[in-house]
Amino acid sequence: MPLELYLHPLSSYCHKALIACYENDIAFEPRLVDRSSFAEFKKLYRLGKFPVLHDSDRNQLVPESTVIIEYLALHYPGPVRLIPEHPDLAWQVRLRDRFFDNYLHTPMQKFAGDRLRPPENRDPYGLEEAKAAYRAALDILETDLKDKTWAVGDQFSMADCAGGPALFYGDRFYGPFRDTHPNTMAYLDRLMARPSYARALREAQPYMHLLPK
Repeated sequence: MPLELYLHPLSSYCHKALIACYENDIAFEPRLVDRSSFAEFKKLYRLGKFPVLHDSDRNQLVPESTVIIEYLALHYPGPVRLIPEHPDLAWQVRLRDRFFDNYLHTPMQKFAGDRLRPPENRDPYGLEEAKAAYRAALDILETDLKDKTWAVGDQFSMADCAGGPALFYGDRFYGPFRDTHPNTMAYLDRLMARPSYARALREAQPYMHLLPK
């Protein structure tokens, strides 16, 4: 099998890449990165960040979830076009993908990172800043999602691959948001019901007890 995906089932960015793989039934060998395998993984990718895709057929090592999705669309296309062919729709999908990653995903991850620190080294002020930034982006999304099925129009795309984990974990860490952001939470429900994300969440379930509280 030419494709190996280095991942951890709890990782939100790994969820993003997994959704793309599952949408198009792309065969790959999962490589679990945990404490026992992390040192070996860093020999492969020195930054130690996952997911990372290894394509042995092309001798390519592809990091970063967005780039992995672009790479798969180019070399392993399937029936679901996660990046639209029309240029104007394509840039809108990429823009929304960046919105999810930069303005929701990044402040969401501040919670988990802070909880993993020793108590004396935690950053309550920075955490409150991250929470406020997340909510501000969520307010924008709540308006933008009115009368929309998916992040960009009516077609599921790379932007939705990014949206699912950013919202799933954000609601868990900073929420609940069902009363304040009904459009966004209805969108999250649609994402979680999508077979591709439902599968990623099932695979993460045995590890959910490890999430910080």
